[in-house]
Amino acid sequence: MEPPGSEEASPVSADTRTHFKVCRFIMEAGVKLGLRSIPIATACTIYHRFFMEVPLEPYDPYLVAMAALYLAGKVEEQHLRTRDIINVSYRYLHPRSEPLELDTHFWELRDSIVQCEMLMLRMLCFRVSFQHPHKYLLHYLLSLKHWMNRHSWDRTPVAVAAWALLRDSYHGPLCLQHAPQHIAVTVLYLALQCYGVEVPAEGEAERPWWQVFSEDISKSIIDQIVLDLIKIYTLDAEIA
Repeated sequence: MEPPGSEEASPVSADTRTHFKVCRFIMEAGVKLGLRSIPIATACTIYHRFFMEVPLEPYDPYLVAMAALYLAGKVEEQHLRTRDIINVSYRYLHPRSEPLELDTHFWELRDSIVQCEMLMLRMLCFRVSFQHPHKYLLHYLLSLKHWMNRHSWDRTPVAVAAWALLRDSYHGPLCLQHAPQHIAVTVLYLALQCYGVEVPAEGEAERPWWQVFSEDISKSIIDQIVLDLIKIYTLDAEIA
C-alpha cells in the first residue's frame, strides 16, 4: 500500500485554478477593506458553496466574489459599502488603470453586485452563517501552550504557522468538506510537524493529544486534510 500522496497527481482543472485565484482575490481585497479574519473566511465559504450549486461557466467569478464580500460583511456585522468594494476590486483587477469614475459603468457594477447577492442568497437557501475553525484553533493553541515548555514554545512560531495554514485552507473548499474542529486540529498538527515540536508525555499518554481535543478525529482524517492542504500549496506553486 502506497502512502498518501505518492500516487500520480491528477491534473488540476481550469475551474480549480480559477477558484484558487478568486479566493486569493477575496483574501487580499478583504484585507484592504479592513475585514477581520472571520468575515474573510465567511466570504470564501459563501463563494465555495455557491459554486458547489452552480457551474462556473455562466458566471463572472470576480463578481460573485465581490458579492460574497458584501454579503459576508452583513453576516458578520462588519458592513462594507459597495462603493468601497468596487474601488478596491477595480484597483486589484486593473492596477495600471485610472480610478473608476462614478459613471454608468460604476452604477451598473453596483447593481450587479446587489443582484448577485440576492441570487446567492436564493441559491444557498439563505444559509450563510458558518461555524469556522478559528475559535477551536484559538482554544487548542491556548491549551497546548500550557502543556508545553515555555521556552520551547516561544522559540518556534507554531501558532503563527497554524493560523497561516488555516487562512490558506480557504483557497479550496476544505471548509465545506471537513468539520471545523478537525481542520483546527490538523493545522496545529501540521504546524508542530513542520517545526519538529513534540507534545510532552505524548508517548506515555493513553490517547494522542489531537484526540483529546477532538474525540471523533482519527489519523486518517488528519492525513486526508493534510493531503488537501498540500494540494493547495502545490497549486499555489504551479500558478506562481
